Amino acid sequence: MRTERRNSIVVLTVATIAMLACPAGFAVVASASTGGAQAATGGVAAASAQAPIGRHGRAVATWFGPGFYGKRTACGQVLTPEVVGVAHRTLPCGTLVRVSYHGHTVVAPVIDRGPYAQGVTWDLTAGAARSLGLAGTARVGVRLVGQVANTPLLGTPEGSPASAATGGNAPG
Repeated sequence: MRTERRNSIVVLTVATIAMLACPAGFAVVASASTGGAQAATGGVAAASAQAPIGRHGRAVATWFGPGFYGKRTACGQVLTPEVVGVAHRTLPCGTLVRVSYHGHTVVAPVIDRGPYAQGVTWDLTAGAARSLGLAGTARVGVRLVGQVANTPLLGTPEGSPASAATGGNAPG
């Protein structure tokens, strides 16, 4: 269970997410044997090929981070404190989600699977939670706003160590 928590502020815009999303070499293909889908390269997990863009509502969210830093998410990104993303059980990797909480909003891609706590629909990375001012479990507003290609650097803010080491491009 994800219980470690930290706070600070990181904001990632839709334009930055789209710029980081390098579609070269990634394609989502269905795979019944894995219970979802796998990217054609890199073994990146995904769910269905298309998210219902425009769907919105309110749901319970929590956040995760420190115990998972340095590990790969289900969608293939290396989790760091700077990564801005969300985990969802079924939405495709790369689905852009606008999350709102107490007047703060962040647009973040689906980069992981979860949450696995009962009654919780969304798991935010520490970077996404910090930008919203969310420090625990709370009800948030959610709207699916788009889809970008899934890459190993999706959700990594420009100028972060992982982004700088590769020149902002996905490692080959």
